[in-house]
Amino acid sequence: MIWENDTEFKEFILLGLSDELKTQIALFYVFTLVYLIILIGNVLIIALVLTDTNLHTPMYFFLCNLSLLDLCYSTSTVPRMLRDLLSVSKVISYGECAAQMYISLSLGECECVLLAVMAYDRYVAICYPLHYTTIMSKMVCVRLAFGTWISGFLLSISHVTLTLNAKLCGHNKINHFLCEVPEILSLACENILLAESIIFIVGVIILMTPVTFIVISYINIVRNILKIASSSGQKKAFSTCGSHMMVVTIFYGSAMAAYMKPRSSSVPGTDKMIAIFYFIVTPMLNPMIYTLRNNDVKAAFKKLMKRTGLG
Repeated sequence: MIWENDTEFKEFILLGLSDELKTQIALFYVFTLVYLIILIGNVLIIALVLTDTNLHTPMYFFLCNLSLLDLCYSTSTVPRMLRDLLSVSKVISYGECAAQMYISLSLGECECVLLAVMAYDRYVAICYPLHYTTIMSKMVCVRLAFGTWISGFLLSISHVTLTLNAKLCGHNKINHFLCEVPEILSLACENILLAESIIFIVGVIILMTPVTFIVISYINIVRNILKIASSSGQKKAFSTCGSHMMVVTIFYGSAMAAYMKPRSSSVPGTDKMIAIFYFIVTPMLNPMIYTLRNNDVKAAFKKLMKRTGLG
């Protein structure tokens, strides 16, 4: 399909992860297994938080939101990717492409904000333990969670609007397994320096503001943990915060690699590998990280197994 001034792109072709049939079939089985792990792991976390009264605390309330967010985030892209791995035609309509780009980007930005909120929750719990229940009241937690979801869908509007307004030309092939802002902009035939600059600046603000907040929070958290007299108390605090920092490092590291670099520095195929980390690997690892390193969650899981007769 060739772009002309009086025509419009009606559809795109996603080139996917590979053009070799055997590789595509192998990837289909691998990512189907990974997607099942994502579904089971995150649904389990949500079920444990909802059913175990010991987990009815702000920390686990936000963890429940993270699991729900990861479910939505991976589902916005993985089912389509799995279908394409077994399809000869990988055509995606313009409308579906735009919707996928907006929804996945919005959910990604929701996660950026939520991870900062979770860092704040740990900061209050460790630095102001006597005032924790007052500061992190039920209403405050609900408002923070609601604000997280709303902010993500509002913040992504500028990225998507600038991307969709770019004049595309030449071909409609996207060297990716989904529609993302950098990949759509790579099809632009006009000078999009201004749009790229705005998207970069907004991306820096959206990514670096929460990261800066998280870093400052954890500097203060570490200072207060070192003041704890008992070694067991220090170990428990470091374990809880360590889980969160692992999630932050994996998610933000891959997101920055994708969105905080100029289009000219992109290496063909690299962006697809990076996207796998924040769309697939992170949602899969989050339940494992929080479950394996958290005694409360493990205890809740054992009780659930006993109640269901599986333990």
